[in-house]
Amino acid sequence: MISPRQIAFLALRDIHKGAFADIALDRVLQKNSLHHDGSAERMSDRRLATELVYGCTRRQRTLDSIIDQLAKKPSHQQPKDLRTILHIGLYQLRFAERIPPSAAVNTTVELAKENGFSGLTGFVNGLLRQYLRTADSPSFLSQNLGIRHSFPDWIIEVWQEQFGEEETEKLCIWMNQTPSIDLRINPLRSSLTEVATALKTVGVSCKTLPHLPQGLRLLSHPGAIQKLPGFDTGWWTVQDSSAQLVAHILDPQPGEVIIDACAAPGGKTTHIAELMGDRGKIWACDVTPSRLRKLQENARRLHLESIDICTGDSRNLPQFAHTADRVLLDAPCSGLGTLHRHADARWRQTPESVQELAQLQTELISHTSTFVKPGGMLVYATCTLHPAENIQVVQKFLTTHPDWHIEPVENFIGEMYSTSPGWLQVKPQEQDMDGFFMVRLRKANN
Repeated sequence: MISPRQIAFLALRDIHKGAFADIALDRVLQKNSLHHDGSAERMSDRRLATELVYGCTRRQRTLDSIIDQLAKKPSHQQPKDLRTILHIGLYQLRFAERIPPSAAVNTTVELAKENGFSGLTGFVNGLLRQYLRTADSPSFLSQNLGIRHSFPDWIIEVWQEQFGEEETEKLCIWMNQTPSIDLRINPLRSSLTEVATALKTVGVSCKTLPHLPQGLRLLSHPGAIQKLPGFDTGWWTVQDSSAQLVAHILDPQPGEVIIDACAAPGGKTTHIAELMGDRGKIWACDVTPSRLRKLQENARRLHLESIDICTGDSRNLPQFAHTADRVLLDAPCSGLGTLHRHADARWRQTPESVQELAQLQTELISHTSTFVKPGGMLVYATCTLHPAENIQVVQKFLTTHPDWHIEPVENFIGEMYSTSPGWLQVKPQEQDMDGFFMVRLRKANN
């Protein structure tokens, strides 16, 4: 039977070759027939493997720094697979509180043997034990925030400029947590109380979320999400709490025409339909047919009928000119507000990719604004914490479109969110939810 550490090693090896973390892990689980094994032992193994894969990916820079301090040979002289094995061992020693140090060391030595490094087990054992002897030294790990918390320096600099040193460190700590799972209740099919009661019957506890009338946060490990009560019957869907804010900012009304310009996989589209009582017309637009099929599956499961699909680039859909009461542009972005969910995203994005995204966002907001009727509304939203993709895109748009203005966000969301001046930025380290930016723009009525 394959061990969770071997699963982690195989997945991490693929990630280091360029695979996405979630895809790499899923592939190894499927190949070893562990994905759907519901036994308690295998579920525990999957949880450990998942923690090791995502944890080692998030903490990659920190782990590399530790190895570089302790190893006598420079990194380019070490086999890559051996370094991956050391990542797994050091992650357990530094970050996995439930694993005894002796178990972490011994299993890592065994992992080295299993993967062709029998001759280097003494090196592995020595390095891990040296770490245990020196880790408590105040000067052991660099004071550089990027090394200590495992982020590229450029992301640290962007956040420090916005939030300052102290808040940036809090944000880094938050982004290295295991993400929570939030549900959005479908009020057309169920209620918060009904869903919470059903979850309790299968041993899953939850809590309501402030200012979110449909939000529940799971407080215990749910196992396979699709097997929880209410999933098949459309009582709820998974959606982070900050993403649930977006449709409330849009404030869709029954009978209106709404265009969701970058809709797939449909979390916000289906929320819009629920808030409208499934009465009206929602056009869900996206360039990727496979992701739109996922949206259609979600809509069917939630029993929503007001959503129509449009496959295409929202920068070139002239048929929608001046047809929408409201438009949602949940723009493609760098995802710097969701780095805890996407473990490898911090290593994939660059300052150059952010600038490319900002150009795409600028083109999208300009084109999708033409969809809006006179007097109508456009909500621009991203799940990033980079000004170049957020307020700078909006300011550039307003400079070239004088018939538009920012309409301040209503106070229904309370004072826990930053709303200056009129736009909303969710700060994860303060609100304990994904980082988000959203602004409501109103077109002149002429």
